[in-house]
Amino acid sequence: MKLPSIAVGFFLASHQASGFSTNLLSSSSTKQSTSSLNVFSVSGSAGTGEGWIDPSAPVNSAASLQKTLDEALKGSTFKKRISILGSIGSIGTQTLDIVDACPDNFVVDALSAGNNAKLMADQVMKYSPKVASLSTPEAAAELRTLLKERGCTDMPEIVHGAEGIVEAATVGSADTVVTGIVGAAGLLPTIEAIKLGKDIALANKETLISGGPVINPLVEKHGINMLPADSEHSAIFQCLQGVPPGGLRRVILTASGGAFRDFSKDELFEMCENDPRAVQKKATTHPNWDMGAKITLDSATMMNKGLEVIEAHYLFGASYDDIDIVIHPQSIVHSMVETQDTSCIAQLGWADMRLPIVYSVSWPHRLKMPYKPLNLAEIGSLTFKAPDTEKYPCISLAYEAGKKGGTMTAVLNAANEAANEMFREDVGLGFLDIPKLIEGAMEAHKEDFKVDDVTLDDILSCDAWAREYVAENTKNVVKAPILFT
Repeated sequence: MKLPSIAVGFFLASHQASGFSTNLLSSSSTKQSTSSLNVFSVSGSAGTGEGWIDPSAPVNSAASLQKTLDEALKGSTFKKRISILGSIGSIGTQTLDIVDACPDNFVVDALSAGNNAKLMADQVMKYSPKVASLSTPEAAAELRTLLKERGCTDMPEIVHGAEGIVEAATVGSADTVVTGIVGAAGLLPTIEAIKLGKDIALANKETLISGGPVINPLVEKHGINMLPADSEHSAIFQCLQGVPPGGLRRVILTASGGAFRDFSKDELFEMCENDPRAVQKKATTHPNWDMGAKITLDSATMMNKGLEVIEAHYLFGASYDDIDIVIHPQSIVHSMVETQDTSCIAQLGWADMRLPIVYSVSWPHRLKMPYKPLNLAEIGSLTFKAPDTEKYPCISLAYEAGKKGGTMTAVLNAANEAANEMFREDVGLGFLDIPKLIEGAMEAHKEDFKVDDVTLDDILSCDAWAREYVAENTKNVVKAPILFT
């Protein structure tokens, strides 16, 4: 049964923010260290630390509190040198807007993008990076020609392909890498940047969703800062500033509800059956945010929120039983945390991706930005309701994969990416076929599932296998039932 829409004050006082949850615990779950238990409270609602892990973000530890204080006391006259992966996409262009607004604080050392040599040429001429990377050798050659024609006097090193992205991520002078590329392509360059001690402004969900078992140990080993650049995880990160170790009880992720938030389950399923063209058009249009095509469709299926649950587990260390989802159509409250004393702390702001991005590249400082201030009186009211996991089966699939842990999340992510792309390419895949394919891949992966000593090769192998599974089983899945509802 759905909860009714409720006012923000009542919701923040409630302990019943609802999301899909099962009793299954990941076999890779760990408890807090004995030394932490002796000094601080124990994280989580159960009071045992069960299911919690060491976070990749600088939170929930004495060391992270000290690091935050040390950085904050340096003042806001800092200058950071950044590399932007995905510079002509939504995250990349908004990061460059921040550079424009704060030229005394940021220098661009590397840019990587797809095949649009003309836009890359514009960016190179304006920001003078040391490295510029495009997807193909043809695009790289075109960029070189365009820059010569424009009289570029500070020619960057022009590279291409997967190796080019890694080169942009590892340029020696940069201290922060903004990972704005979509999908598993962001995994390897992020790993290589971490190995060189570079901080990560993380906008690529898949880095932790697929690679969490590998990434988190690397973050700890190299002592870098993993700083979330998407709205929900940035909100949680901001709410946790100053919360002592063990003070976090629960994470509450807010969701817009996507394109079909105002449809009942029956209305959506009927529309999928009778008017799939209308479904396809609506599913690729977001009601609140201006985002890329892939994430917009993920929002419609609410897989984006399921993926964010997994990402929150790795970023903040929270048990899956202590991560909830609530639909908030206004997209003003970007997420919340509940502390051990049952207080809820929320971060609010307009639906503007520049806000989380700027905090990820300036943390823990607060830069003065030329943005419209939030006006709650103008908004009027804020409402919340629980997600319908029958209407959105992808939520349940994500929790199931997360609690399994190991390589299962890589399979979930890759199967979703492949099904998402096929739906957008209009090859006959229906909206409700997306979770069927993901579910099928997860079931088939149980034979080769690995939870201990997961390596990057394991993750990449599972990623490739899941994509092949989706491609090979598209026709078979169309009439298959959805089992996890």
